[in-house]
Amino acid sequence: MKESKIGLWSLTALVFSSMVGAGIFSLPQNMAEVAGARAVLIGWGVTGVGILALAASFLYLSRLRPDLDGGIYSYARAGFGDLVGFFSAWGYWLCATIGVVGYLVIAFAALGSFVDTPEQIWFGDGNTLAAFIGESCILWAVHLLVARGVQQAALFNLVATLAKSLPLLLFILFACYWFDPVTFAADQGGSTLAVPVSEQVRNTMLITLWVFTGIEGAAVLSARARNKRDVGTATVLGVVLALLLYVLISVLALGILSRPELAALPNPSMAGLMAQMTGSWGKVLISVGLIVSVLASYVSWTLFSAEVPYSAARHGAFPAIFRRQNRNGTPIASLWLTSLTVQGCLLLVWLLGKGYTNLLLISTSMILVPYLLIGLFLLKLSLSGEGNGLMRTVALVSSGYGLWLLYAAGVEYLLLSLLLYGPGLLLFLYSRRQLGDHQRLSGRERLLAGITLVSLIPALWSFGF
Repeated sequence: MKESKIGLWSLTALVFSSMVGAGIFSLPQNMAEVAGARAVLIGWGVTGVGILALAASFLYLSRLRPDLDGGIYSYARAGFGDLVGFFSAWGYWLCATIGVVGYLVIAFAALGSFVDTPEQIWFGDGNTLAAFIGESCILWAVHLLVARGVQQAALFNLVATLAKSLPLLLFILFACYWFDPVTFAADQGGSTLAVPVSEQVRNTMLITLWVFTGIEGAAVLSARARNKRDVGTATVLGVVLALLLYVLISVLALGILSRPELAALPNPSMAGLMAQMTGSWGKVLISVGLIVSVLASYVSWTLFSAEVPYSAARHGAFPAIFRRQNRNGTPIASLWLTSLTVQGCLLLVWLLGKGYTNLLLISTSMILVPYLLIGLFLLKLSLSGEGNGLMRTVALVSSGYGLWLLYAAGVEYLLLSLLLYGPGLLLFLYSRRQLGDHQRLSGRERLLAGITLVSLIPALWSFGF
């Protein structure tokens, strides 16, 4: 079996690429719609502190516990037990797998802007038959790429990340040239919104809530890192680069057009802004950049989705079959599970259209609990005597940010996520049974399982059953 080891820059590219997908191309309009320049700056400042604390938590944990090489899953398991570790892995896998479907849909919707005509709609919103066939082809092409080895897929992602960064950097350069301080200074408080600045800040943070999902990428693949110390470094580097891009793009845009004009732009609004500065070729460049960006992000998330069941299976949280690797070192059973699930979701998109959106929103909220557990695990280690005062401060800020993420996501979606956590219990119990009677549930695990099952009742009621 070949060893697949990933270097620092490939790990950094995986973190960066998974965070910078489609959302950044709509960010100028999204921000301008809910906030003025002052609130945007404050919102990014608060978000920056929280996300950097979370990144620093990954850095500290990678140095304190280099023996834990399963990222999201292994940290939750080591800190809070096998069942919590399983819930973390199960929720993360569902979020990653169901979420990546959106990348394929967005890519073909963007492609449709080039080829669709009023007389002939080929790809539409990414949910036509032609889009379904094209998305399926991309899905299985990436499946074959990852099956050839995680390292090869990571190198491919590195090249794709560099390619998708070029349009973003060009946009920033043109925006710096076109930036007008007078336009930026006009109505910084967003008075035309008739909303207090504090509410505007909250609204911006509801947008920034989702833009850093993928921060855990290097930790998820830590078992395949060439150097374990690279895991934390790659996480911090990826977050800093992504944060810098997000802030520059959302702030510079407010100096090109007025806030109401930005808010009225169709998405991806970056394409409209680029057309204002350069003409039609700029819009085409950004649209192509969007397609490359979401496909690169799709590769990153496919790697994460395939790795998590494999890591959990090694500790008995997932069925033993998911421990299988092919001769290239790829967790092949997990990869097949991920690819078949994505194919099923693509079929739902084609058949249900936008009805798939609710499932996407529910599954996406499941990634927030693992983020909270990262901060809490570091806090637990710091209170037990490991680390120093700075580490405890980072752990507190990270945990507080994790709680904010759960609150901001909304109780409704967190409650509905129990509809996906509940069936996962059956998978966990089956996996435990494979290990034998000595691996029965502990008292605390039975209590947690009982609470989860009882909570299904209000979740089902909320869903409308």
